Parts: sequence; structure tokens; C-alpha cells
Amino acid sequence: MKMEWKPEQEGLRQILTLLKESQSPDTATQRAVQQKLEELNKYPDFNNYLIFVLTKLVTEEEPTRSLSGLILKNNVKAHYNNFFPEAAEFIKRECLSAVGDPSPLIRATVGIIITTIASKGELTSWPELLPALCNMLDSQDYNVCEGAFGALQKICEDTAELLDSDALNRPLNVLIPKFLQFFRHSSPKIRCHAIACVNYFIMGRTQALMAHIDSFIENLFHLAADEDPDVRKNVCHALVLLLEVRLDRLVPHLPYIIEYMLVRTQDPEEGVALEACEFWLSLAEQSVCKEVLGGRLDALLPVLVRGMRYSEMDVILLRGDRDDDADDAEPDRDSDIRPRFHKPRSVSVKHNAGAGDSNMASAGVGGGAGGGAGGESDDEEEGGDDDGSLSDWNLRKCSAAALDVLANVFTQDLLPVLFPILKETLFHENWVIKESGILALGAVADGCMAGMVPHLPDLVPYLVSCLEERKALVRAITCWTLSRYSHWVVAQSHDLYLRPVMTELLKRVLDNNKRVQEAACSAFATLEEEACTELVPYLGYILQTLVFAFGKYQHKNLLILYDAIGTLADSVGHHLNKPEYIQLLMPPLINKWNVLKDEDKDLFPLLECLSSVATALQAGFLPYCEPVFRRCVALIEQTLNQNIANSQSPEQFDAPDKDFMIVALDLLSGLAEGLDGHIDKLVLHSNLMQLLYQCMQDPMPEVRQSSFALLGDLTKACFQHVHPYIPEFLPILGANLNPELISVCNNATWAIGEISIKLGPETSQYIPLVLNHLVEIINRPNTPKTLLENTAITIGRLGYVCPHDVAPVLHQFVRQWCSSLRNIRDNDEKDSAFRGICQMIQVNPGGVVPDFMFFCDAVASWTHPKDDLKEMFTKILHGFKNQVGDDNWRRFTDQFPVQLSARLSAMCGI
Repeated sequence: MKMEWKPEQEGLRQILTLLKESQSPDTATQRAVQQKLEELNKYPDFNNYLIFVLTKLVTEEEPTRSLSGLILKNNVKAHYNNFFPEAAEFIKRECLSAVGDPSPLIRATVGIIITTIASKGELTSWPELLPALCNMLDSQDYNVCEGAFGALQKICEDTAELLDSDALNRPLNVLIPKFLQFFRHSSPKIRCHAIACVNYFIMGRTQALMAHIDSFIENLFHLAADEDPDVRKNVCHALVLLLEVRLDRLVPHLPYIIEYMLVRTQDPEEGVALEACEFWLSLAEQSVCKEVLGGRLDALLPVLVRGMRYSEMDVILLRGDRDDDADDAEPDRDSDIRPRFHKPRSVSVKHNAGAGDSNMASAGVGGGAGGGAGGESDDEEEGGDDDGSLSDWNLRKCSAAALDVLANVFTQDLLPVLFPILKETLFHENWVIKESGILALGAVADGCMAGMVPHLPDLVPYLVSCLEERKALVRAITCWTLSRYSHWVVAQSHDLYLRPVMTELLKRVLDNNKRVQEAACSAFATLEEEACTELVPYLGYILQTLVFAFGKYQHKNLLILYDAIGTLADSVGHHLNKPEYIQLLMPPLINKWNVLKDEDKDLFPLLECLSSVATALQAGFLPYCEPVFRRCVALIEQTLNQNIANSQSPEQFDAPDKDFMIVALDLLSGLAEGLDGHIDKLVLHSNLMQLLYQCMQDPMPEVRQSSFALLGDLTKACFQHVHPYIPEFLPILGANLNPELISVCNNATWAIGEISIKLGPETSQYIPLVLNHLVEIINRPNTPKTLLENTAITIGRLGYVCPHDVAPVLHQFVRQWCSSLRNIRDNDEKDSAFRGICQMIQVNPGGVVPDFMFFCDAVASWTHPKDDLKEMFTKILHGFKNQVGDDNWRRFTDQFPVQLSARLSAMCGI
């Protein structure tokens, strides 16, 4: 009979002292406690003491006992595999014996330890755990039943996949029917656990649940009107998940579920209302949405617009009721500033008008104005309240998002139901109701634009007048809603719409309220993206405002201001390169640049902004380029060195934040693109090429993506410095032609094309490294458009410099090649690619014969080809015609669309 472990009094006393001290607010005490804990971890039975305090020492206060359990949980997480078997067994036994502790806090802590042990892969080596917990569910003692359910719920959450595998002998076949029995238990807490446990298995379409799906749905309906809000919340959550996974089973009940969700979306408990509101978001994605919801829009829309109002609590937290809401003198708290994510550079081709995708990503205020390259702004959110004191996702945002997706499903048909609601809310004297109406108007902009157009001549001036509203929250949401209609505004008479919208938005950029500044700056950035060069006449006025904001803004809004300036530079391009504009803009930017330290994350948005400015100013940036170039190189070098130090001795050196390196690489790309040959001397006197060689091999995809973009830009700007490294660089580029990582692959492809143009016939020896990959990518189904276009251009360029190496496989790619380049604008990239295809056809005419119509179509996509290129086209078409004879040629061209024949005869006289 082995001896049971017993604590020694002295050890116990030490640990209790430590637990009490760790609750002290003093940081020095905290640090001493941390150190002591590290030392105690060396004793094999330290964890036995911790579990003993948690489960047996009833004389102590509950928070102290719970803390002891949480320290044990951290130890299990970090060192469980090094526990002595006796200690591990002791802890497992103690946990199971304390699952039903009378104190809810202790029960919950025990449950956390159990699931932490289980998620260490220990479910397999703790076979008695699930049967034991399952038996406890049947206990007459409420505490035991609730404790066991609490533990099971945490296990279901953490290890849902494992529970549904053969490894454990499929315990769910027993557990799921068991959980379903408890849907009708007398205690709401138990009912709640039971639904939550089952809900974890819906998304994975777990077999054991699918077998009981009808009984599950029936039990949910039974609980529909439960008096406990948490039970109702879990019921709503279950129905939202089932809608995505088992719509087939819900269809017969949908009318009933829709009525139920209409009531629940107005539940007095916000948590329940929010969960129910998610249902509309989910339903909008189903093909049955129009059919099942069309008749109930009149009931749903008023509920959604009501849900979009700020609650009384929100208004207090946002200080929305004060009229003197100048708060821009108060310093920002760091906790208010969200982490920003830099979007690494992605190289893309210019499209013919109308071929681009200019959808307004997703609705919202807050979030950046537009992400990095390409301005895809998917990080925006509905209904603009970015305050740390409000939870990120709430009923207001969810209701606005639901209205947005429903507007996209129903388009114009939504408006007859919405207009009476807008009439009532937009002009309401209660500002909270008016604000929700303005938000609703913005939310439907994307889906209902066509139907809104006749009303915009009245609505836009009304919105412009709302920018003067006394309440800051109304001014803020109006900025956002106006930005959602900026596409229309830009297309109208400037004097009537663009000028007043721009003037008033710029006044709001200088508002005294931070929230309004933020909303106006984001809205203005959206307007810039839509207006592009239409803003050129107003540049002086715009720059004066934005530069004035530099002196006014606190930390958080400065980050958004950088974005607005960068977007302006992207939108107006070289028109920014005027001495008076440069004098306005550069001093404040360079001043910030000098103040920020190398480890300050605020460098990210500033570097992004400077990158856009450098590209726009071109030679105008020359006076500033040297210090900027040097610092970027230094940031890359520091990050690489810190990375090496960390990989050699991780306990001594932290891993670096590689975003510093990514942003620096991207700014260097901006410099190379803007300054072109002027960057030559800077590269010559630096170790940039060696650093780039390291970055190109970094394990982090975003680092490689940005280094390939820079390599391409340096190839264009100063190939003499790239040339010596080609034998090292090309194998790395070839190894990165993996379409699973779209942006990395895209930039590597583009860089190969740029290098081949400069390298000429010498490229021949590297073609085996890349050609097969490129042909594979161009033939892959579902390859994104940008990657297809870049791949086609690079294949064309390889064929241009080495026609004899590429032409033999012409038949493998020519059809896809022609289809992917027919929509891009005439430019140098397209020119070199088409010269390549023509040379390959001359080497291997048979390769194009089966797909000749596609070639004709691609030729016709040119508006003004250069004369010698036009001659190449003509030669090939006439050569083909002579080869097949007049009759066959006529039969062939009779299949052409009329427009194609007309364009070809105009261009090539055929």
C-alpha cells in the first residue's frame, strides 16, 4: 500500500505567504513573487502543494485558493511533460475529487486545470476522465453535476476535434445523447452548459450530433422562451450555427425561426439581442434569404434601425451628451490605440477602365482609410465607435452590418420599406435617433446605390448640413455616411457637390473632438481614393488643412492622418511635386521622422506615408532621400541581427518585431520607384544587397513578399548593383513560385520578369528554374487575377529575351496567356510581353494554331500598339491567312464577333 502524499506545515506556510503577497498591487513585491515562484518550480512536489491549497485548505479565503489553482494551471501549461508521474497522478485524483466543490469559484478553477491537462494531449492517457465526469452528471448533488458540466464544457471547447476521433473510441456517441437529456433540467445553469457543450460540435458537422439532429432542434425549440437570458443566448447561437451547417433541416421551420429571431433581436438583454442579430447576417448569405425574408422586411428593418441607436450607457461612456465636447487637449491613453497591421507591398498591373474592381470593401468608420498597395480596405467596421470602453462588436455594429448585407441581397427592393423609416429618423429632434438614421443611410449605400441616386441631390446637401450638428457623435457618423456616397459625389458637378463636401469634411478634420477628427480623416481618405486627380485644383487648400492638423492631433489620430496624406499622394501622384506643396508637407513629416526612435511602432504608418509621398514626388524627394534611405537600411540590419541573436540564445534576446523590417523594405521600394536612377549612389555606399539576400530567405512570408518587391524596383532603378547577385537570387525566386502564398508568388513572378528584361539572353541558363512553375500557375483553376496577369507578363518577357527556350511549350500556356492579358491597359509591361509572344509564335507557329482565335482577341485588346509591334501582329496574321488559304480563313473569321473583325481589320488591314 503506497503512502498518500502529505504537505509539511513549513512548506504550506511559505506558499500561503507567497499567494497573499502576490495579491499586492506593488510591482516590486510582484517581481519578487515571480522570482520565488520560478525557484519553487524546481521542487518536484511544489505542484502538490498548489493543488492541496486549492482543493483541501478550506480555512483559506477562496481568492487565495483559486490563485493557487491558476498558478498550477500555468505550470501544467508550461512544464506538464516534466512532472513526476506520482505528482501528475496525485493532481488528477485531487481534481476529480474536487469537481463538485461547494464554491462556484473553486469548481471553475478545478475545471480549468482539468481541461489544461486534457489539452496537453492527455485525454488519451487519462482514460478515466470522461467516464468519471459523465457519471457525475447524474449526481443528485447540484454542485457535482454543475462542476462536471463546467469541466466538460471547457474540454469540448478546447478539444472538439479530438473528441470526435477514433483515438478515444468515439466518446461523443455517449456524450451527445447525454447532453441532450439535460436540455430540460430544472437548473438554468445546467441547461446552459448542456446547450453550450453541443454547440461546439455543430460547425464540425460531427457525426454523433448529425445522427441526433432532429432531437437537438426539437429540444432547442422547447427552450425558445426560456426565462434565463444565458439559455436564450445559447439557443440563438445554436440556430445561427445550424443555419450555416444544416439549412436543410431548418427550412421547414424557417418562418417560425424568423418570427422567433425578430422577437429575440429586441430582447431586453443586449447579449441575447446581439446573438439573435447575428442570425440576419448569416441568413443573408443563404440562397433562400430573398424568398423566406422578403415578406418580413417590413417587420425586420425597423428592429435593425432601432438596434443601431447608441444605448444610454454608450452615450455616457462616449460623453456624447455634452455640447462642449472639445476633448482634443486631453492626451490619448496608449490603451486606446489599436495595433495597426502593415500591408506589405503587392505589385499589380494597371487595368483598362471598367475592368478594375472598385467595390467599397466593407462598411465602416474607424479602421484605416485604405490598406497599403491597391487600397483594399477590408479592415473597416460598421458604424464607427472605436472606443476602448465599448466592446468591439455590439448590437449597434451588428445591426448596421446586417442592414448592409441585406441591402446587397435585396438591392432596390429594400428601399420602399426603408424610406419611411429614414424619413422618420433622419429628421428626428432626438439626436440619438437622428444619428441612427444617418448610420442606416450609410449602411445601405453599397447595396442600394442605384436606387439611392435619384435622392442624392437632396440627401447629400442635407448630410453636409449635418456636419455642423452640435453633437459630436452626429458629426462623426455623418462623415462616414458621406464617404460611402463619395463615388457619386465625385462624378457630379464640382461646384454643387464635391467642393462643399470636401470643404466641410476638411473643417471636420480640424474639429475639436477627437472622434470627429478620426471619422473625418478616414472619410477624407476614402474621398481621395475615389476622386484621384479631380482633387488637383484643390491641393493647396487640402495640404494646408492636413498640415495644420499635424500640430493639433494627439497620438491616435496622427496615425490616421498619415494614412490620409499617403492616400492623397497615391491619388494625385506627380501633381504633388511642386515646390510650394513640398515646402508645406515635408517639414512636419521629417520632423516626426526625426523625433521617433527606431523601436517606436509609430514609425510604421509614417514609413508607409513617406513611401507614397516619395513615389509621388519623384525627384522632388531627392533632398530628403539620404537620411531616409540610411535609416531604412539600419532598421533592416537591426531586425536581422536581433533575429540571429534570438535564434542563438532565445532566453537572452527577444524575437524582433519583423514589421519594422517589412515597412523599411517597402519604403525603400517607394524610394527606388520614385527616385529611379538617383538611388544608384545610395545603394552603392550601403550593404543593402547583402541584407536583401538575407531577407529573401526569411521564413516569414511577408518579409519575402516585400523583399521581392524591392528587388524588382531595384532591378528597374539600378540593375548594375543587382547584376552580380543574380546567380544567388534567381534560385530563391524560383523556389518561391508557390501559388499557395499568393502575394509572395506574385511579387517573385514580377521580379523575375523585371530581371529578365535587364539580363537579356543571359537569362537562358535560369529558365529551367522557373518556367515549369509559371506554366503550372497560369493553368491553375481559381488563380487570382493579379497573379495570372503577372505570370503571363513574366512568361511573355522570358519569351522576349529567350524565345528559343520558351517557345517549345507555347501550346501549354498560350490560351490562358491571351485570356489573362486582354483586359490590361497598353503599357510597357504589356508591350514587352506581347513582343515575347510574337517571337515565340515565329519560332513555333504550330504551338498557337489550336488557340489562334484567342491570340486574335488578345491583339485586338490593344488601343495604340507601337508601330513595330503592330507590324509583328500584321505579319503573324497575314502569315496565318496565307498558310490556310482564303476559304479556310473566311470560315475561321466568320466565327469572330463583329467587333473583333472590325478592330483587326483596322489595325492589321486583314
